[in-house]
Amino acid sequence: MPRCCALLLCLIAGVTLTAEAADRPNIVMIISDDHGWTDYGFMGHKVIQTPHLDRLASQSLVFKRGYVPSSLCCPSLATIITGLYPHQHKVTSNDPPIPAGMPNRQFQQSTAFKDGREIMNRHMEAVPTLPRLLGQQGYLSLQTGKWWQGHYSRGGFTHGMTTGQRHGDDGLKIGRQTMQPIQDFIVTAKKEQKPFFVWYAPLLPHDPHTPPQRLFDKYKSTTKSESVAKYRAMVEWFDESCGQLLMHLDEQDVADNTIVVYVADNGWLQNESGNGFVRSKRSPYDMGLRTPIMIRWPKRIAPKMSDDLAMSIDLMPTLLSALDLPKTTSLQGINLLDEPQVAMRKELTGECFTHNAVDLNLPAKNLLQRWIVSDRWKLIVPQKVDSPELPAAQQQVELFDILADPHEKNDLAAAHPDVVRQLTAKLDAWWNPNEQQ
Repeated sequence: MPRCCALLLCLIAGVTLTAEAADRPNIVMIISDDHGWTDYGFMGHKVIQTPHLDRLASQSLVFKRGYVPSSLCCPSLATIITGLYPHQHKVTSNDPPIPAGMPNRQFQQSTAFKDGREIMNRHMEAVPTLPRLLGQQGYLSLQTGKWWQGHYSRGGFTHGMTTGQRHGDDGLKIGRQTMQPIQDFIVTAKKEQKPFFVWYAPLLPHDPHTPPQRLFDKYKSTTKSESVAKYRAMVEWFDESCGQLLMHLDEQDVADNTIVVYVADNGWLQNESGNGFVRSKRSPYDMGLRTPIMIRWPKRIAPKMSDDLAMSIDLMPTLLSALDLPKTTSLQGINLLDEPQVAMRKELTGECFTHNAVDLNLPAKNLLQRWIVSDRWKLIVPQKVDSPELPAAQQQVELFDILADPHEKNDLAAAHPDVVRQLTAKLDAWWNPNEQQ
């Protein structure tokens, strides 16, 4: 039997591959930023065009019901690179606590901010990360785009663009200004005959929404809202950058031995009347939490559209399994290439926290809501906290039938108290923050 066929059969059967059975694959992780789960051609959007991501989807195992555990950039990215929930890796928020009375602009220039970010960086250093584990296997790794945890090396990357600023400093040039650092890195890895890992997390379609004029002109006739047109153009601009990256893999003749993973760090619903978002990012609703998750490995993984549940915590164990590396004991995710394991999953759980932490070492102090998806049901349980980030409308338990009501318009908690009790018990069994105060 040809080696490629044997590998495919092993993966379909849920059997991991050994390093001796195949050349070590490269890994490219594409992470879009503030991108609504509906906003792709392959997900059914009638206006936004994403031809490169559509093509990637046609070649991938696609989980249409994918999620991130938290709808905020920094903790979500920390989860993607560690495979841990925010309450496990402790990077729950975008920023440290703000001293009482200090304006935010002044705070970001203060010693309190610097010291707080250092604590967050050390939390990242205290847990295994994907590039750190890959480095032990001889991989070169490149950080580009969004990176919050100090110098790229603190996450275990061997190469990178970000040197320490909050959002990502020079890393944020990727996708918007250039793709050259990734192209040069892949050439370097080939010359050194080493497998590589690329973290491509551009500030796209994240604001500022400053798309090329040609793309804005394309979309401005599709809506009465200029802000929506700009957002739509940003999504296609991001798609174009993904096309450049994927084309470079082909040009360098490494695509067949490269696992490409796609996920968004959190969702987005553009405010039609101006800048900003509504009921999505920083919320417990699906427009903030849901994302398609894709995995492409030519000749190893059969393309498929799946309605099974998946989450960003699964990416670490999936990739470790593909490389026949052990799964660390703290990982709660599953191997998405193991069909029986995926079919057995019944629920996904997650958590949303304050934008600025209350306590950098006690995740429960920063919690706003926990949520659970179980088949058709989505339960949201708010934490009892006095925070301006938890508006009155979100201080009640909410229950939605997300198959019949995907945009969560109709709260059914009062009509189904038995479902609320059952799912709340499952949430408490997963993580009960009241036991960790």
